[in-house]
Amino acid sequence: MTRKRLPIGIQTFRKIREDDCYYVDKTGLALLLIEGGSHYFLSRPRRFGKSLLLDTIAELFAGNEALFRGLYAHERWDWGRRFPVIRFSFAEGLLQDRDELDARIRDLLRINREALGVDLPPGLGIAGTFGELIRQAQARHGERVVVLVDEYDKPILDNLTRPDTARAMRDGLRNLYSVVKGLDAHIRFAMLTGVSKFSKVSLFSGLNNLRDITLSPEYSAICGYTEADLEAVFAPELDGLDRDELRRWYNGYNWTGEAVYNPFDVLLLFKERSFHPWWFETGSPRFLIDLLIERETWLPRLDRQIAPETLLSRFDVDDLPTEALLFQTGYLTAEDSSNAGRLDLVIRHDQQLFLFEFKVVELDPDGSALEQIKARGYAGKCRGEGLPMHLIGIEFSRKQRNVVGFEVERIAAAANQPT
Repeated sequence: MTRKRLPIGIQTFRKIREDDCYYVDKTGLALLLIEGGSHYFLSRPRRFGKSLLLDTIAELFAGNEALFRGLYAHERWDWGRRFPVIRFSFAEGLLQDRDELDARIRDLLRINREALGVDLPPGLGIAGTFGELIRQAQARHGERVVVLVDEYDKPILDNLTRPDTARAMRDGLRNLYSVVKGLDAHIRFAMLTGVSKFSKVSLFSGLNNLRDITLSPEYSAICGYTEADLEAVFAPELDGLDRDELRRWYNGYNWTGEAVYNPFDVLLLFKERSFHPWWFETGSPRFLIDLLIERETWLPRLDRQIAPETLLSRFDVDDLPTEALLFQTGYLTAEDSSNAGRLDLVIRHDQQLFLFEFKVVELDPDGSALEQIKARGYAGKCRGEGLPMHLIGIEFSRKQRNVVGFEVERIAAAANQPT
């Protein structure tokens, strides 16, 4: 197989295709989205391929057939239809107050208006301008409009340590996004992506038809590289690399479906030929670091902690659980929800696994915490890693306000027998 250019930092579908870069074909999943609904939300960490996904969808709807030759969508898309596409991206720059946000939105509306070749009446506010842009674009191009929003939440996240400013940003963005609901009849497809998942009540009020696919198993691999992707697309780059080490370093992301490698880490590994936390050094958002410092978060707790889906259920400027921030920024992974119950904490340290189960005896009097680990088969899920395991059951009492039970059992890596 011929080696190609590594698309490091490239988020433009056209550039990847025209410059003969490696490309992992996500057009099948894009078609699945388009054929299965019309309004979507997706949360993924930064530098994970969200921008490239949206750009791919934009080129698909724009009917740029030549870019898709050889890809899954090419023989399955009607290239005779072209849809007007409205795009917003808040990825660039730092907006520090509501006036700057409104100015950015007005500029993005101007750029879209000029690209679509429509005239809008003067004197309209942001919501009015956006609404008229959608109506006029459909009228001029004869097709319903596609609306794509990248990093929808960045103006809020960049100001989380200043709650008043963050609330003002939230209100300004809500003013923009609320238009999508009111003009549903004019919209063929809409998708918003970002790092966080703010509650619908706080930011997407009225957008009841916005489907959140963040934890949908069928879309778990919509961003990132699967094991099969590495074998099929990047085979020339794998020579000389320890595959077990590659998995250990970069294949720890899962959104309740197929596990994926961090694409930025993998591409830098292929270029530099050394294992290193590349993504952490460039993808860690400043707002997260600031909040962890402010809250004096115990960092060892982050290592291999497993996050249940409920961590995403509440998230707003005035209610920001640390675990939710960590999950949505890529430092926690989603648990396997196929079994009843969940393991409270998993830590990998010094080539060993430590599996913790915490239990409040007044709430669950039957059986010990250690017995619960074994009864629910948590150790079995981790055996594939081939590391020694320590099963640790810790029991608390509300009445005594203390630890009342502590049991440890070790499972050797080779024999997988308790010792």
